[in-house]
Amino acid sequence: MGYRALGLEGKNTLVIGGGSGIGRATALLLGEVGANVAVADLALDRAQAVADELTANGAKAVAVSGDVTDAGGAESVVGAAEDAFGSLDAVVNIVGLASWKSILDMDAETWDHDLRINLNHHLYVGRAAARRMIAKGVAGRIAVVASVSGIYGAPNHSAYGAAKAAAMALVRSMANEWGPHGIRVNAVAPDCIATPRVRAGFEAQGVTDINELARAEGRPLERWGDPEDIAGPLVFLVSDLSAFMTGQTLVVDGGTQALFPHRAKAFSPND
Repeated sequence: MGYRALGLEGKNTLVIGGGSGIGRATALLLGEVGANVAVADLALDRAQAVADELTANGAKAVAVSGDVTDAGGAESVVGAAEDAFGSLDAVVNIVGLASWKSILDMDAETWDHDLRINLNHHLYVGRAAARRMIAKGVAGRIAVVASVSGIYGAPNHSAYGAAKAAAMALVRSMANEWGPHGIRVNAVAPDCIATPRVRAGFEAQGVTDINELARAEGRPLERWGDPEDIAGPLVFLVSDLSAFMTGQTLVVDGGTQALFPHRAKAFSPND
C-alpha cells in the first residue's frame, strides 16, 4: 500500500507523550508513512525505546524528554525537536490522565492538577509550535487528544471532563487565530481505549477480558478501542488528506455516541 496521498514523507513531526500507548502507536505509524519523528516523553528511556523502534524500521527518529505541563518545559521540548530536524511540520500532543473523585470530595489540588495535565500544556505546546512554524513560514498541523468525557457529562472525573471540553474549545480558537498562517489545529475525542496502563488497572481488579465491559454496555462494536484505533485518526489530521479541516474534533468511540440513550431496548409504540 502506498502512503503518498498522506503527504507525510520526509515531514518533521513531534509526538508528545510518545513513549507508550496511543503516543507510541502514533509515532510508529508516522514513521511507517515516511515521516521523521521526534518522540517526546516525560521519561527519556520510554522515548528512546520508541525512537529505537522507529530507527530499526528505517525511519529517522530522535528521543526528547521534558515536562510539557510547565510552560518552560514545553518550549524546551518543542525547541529540541525543531533543533533535531531544522523545522517542524506537525505536532501531535497526547498527554493526559484522569483523577477519579466525586465533585463533593474533590479538593482544589486535584482540580488544579487535572487542568494542568489535561489542558494547560495544549496552550504551552501549541503556542511554542505555532510561533516556530510562523517564523519559518511553515503551514503546520497540530493534533491533540481530547475525550468524549468533554462532550458528555463526566461523573466522578469532572475535572478531567472540564479540561477536555476546554481543550476542544482551545483547538477552535487556535484554528481561528493561526489559520491565516496556514496552520491547522484539530482534535480527536476517544472513548475508552485499552492502553497498557488501562489494561493493567483492570487486571489488578480481576478483569481479564476488558471487552466484556463493552459488550455489557451494548456498545455497537462490542469492544474497547486499541491505541492504533486513535493513532490512525491523529495521523489523518496531520496529513494532506485533511487539508481543508481545522478547528474540528473527530469523535472516535466505537459507536458509543450512536447508542440509544435509554438503558431499555428501543421499542416501537406499535409493538
